[in-house]
Amino acid sequence: MSETHPEQNSDPYFQSLFAERIGGANYGKDTEIYKFEKIKRAKRKALADQPDRELLDFGIGENDSMAEQSIRDVMASEINKAENRGYADNGVAEFKEAAARFMKRRFDVNLDPATQINHCIGSKPAYAMLPACFINPGDVTLMTVPGYPVAATHTRYYGGEVFKLPLLAENDFLPDLESIPDDIYRRAKLLVLNFPNSPTGRTAPADFYEKVVKLAKEKSFVVVQDAAHILLTFDGEARSFLQTPGAVDVGVEVHSMSKGFDMIGWRMGFVCGNPTIVSAFSDVKDNSDSGQFIATQKAAAAALDDDSIPDRINAKYRRRLNKLVATLNDCGFECETPGGTYFLYTKAPTGTNTGEHFTAAEDATRFLIEQFGIVTVPWDDAGPFLRFSVTYVADSEAEEDALMQETKTRLESAGLRWS
Repeated sequence: MSETHPEQNSDPYFQSLFAERIGGANYGKDTEIYKFEKIKRAKRKALADQPDRELLDFGIGENDSMAEQSIRDVMASEINKAENRGYADNGVAEFKEAAARFMKRRFDVNLDPATQINHCIGSKPAYAMLPACFINPGDVTLMTVPGYPVAATHTRYYGGEVFKLPLLAENDFLPDLESIPDDIYRRAKLLVLNFPNSPTGRTAPADFYEKVVKLAKEKSFVVVQDAAHILLTFDGEARSFLQTPGAVDVGVEVHSMSKGFDMIGWRMGFVCGNPTIVSAFSDVKDNSDSGQFIATQKAAAAALDDDSIPDRINAKYRRRLNKLVATLNDCGFECETPGGTYFLYTKAPTGTNTGEHFTAAEDATRFLIEQFGIVTVPWDDAGPFLRFSVTYVADSEAEEDALMQETKTRLESAGLRWS
């Protein structure tokens, strides 16, 4: 008797077993294309169509330089020490103490390294784990958009809901906390903020944080402040949420070693603030990972103790942003140096003088990549905007200037309009 075989294109038996949180039985069948995949495809097309034309890539969202040599030297030394071979679990004292010194020195915030600070393997896992501390089915996380989506994703994983707070130009890119309905506030457990904000570049004034603390106490929610870009503040002294009177009573701040210390890929950050919330985070973390490699923590501790590193990085990206702002304004954009981050968020053109019409920022992005080899990132969450990043690779100021001149030449040829 001959064997029968299932059709080659039939689903595997486990297709129906996938959790609803990642798509259920339709997992892997979604035809929607992720925004950054669309950008990659447009870049490939541009290179194929004009292989001799260099791409001017303003879409890169990570530092272009390696970590400081002194930090790499500490890492090289620490990896050869037997004492660093074991699991780190919830972190080593050297890193927590360095983080406490950093918070005191840079922001005049006093924290107990033993109870108010814990490391994370980069800030991304922290935003995945903090919802696990608070969100039950039906609970709400308040999230600014556009923004970093990880806390929102994990809120939904736990059966919670996300209430979006659009960052609009007419509100000076601050969330309108007074517009949140009472029934949402009653179910809200978390408010996730991000200042300096990525991608808008807005920094938060002291009175905004004061309002947030007051609301958190009135409405009974926890504040999570994403401070990944805090050392890239350009419009005054960098401000920590935890500097606000009462902030430690209502929340935590999450710091990253990536942006301010050129430690992209090292996967180091820390959560700090309210000791009970830090403890809850640590309990979830203890059941999620076994800590970052101890040598990495010690290298990061050395970085935290060297203020010259973030100061140098800040000056570099401030300089590049000033050059980009001047270039774009010469080409018809209306923009100014952001309050912080290495991103420039500016209104997308609506078309060209030769008849192109863009219904969304994504259309403008694709046009600029394919026709002129200029890469940006589109944001259509709260109006059509383009995000330019100044993390392009350039080894000297002369190379930066040459890149700006080539950018200006191409943009002027594009004949963009904003009407």
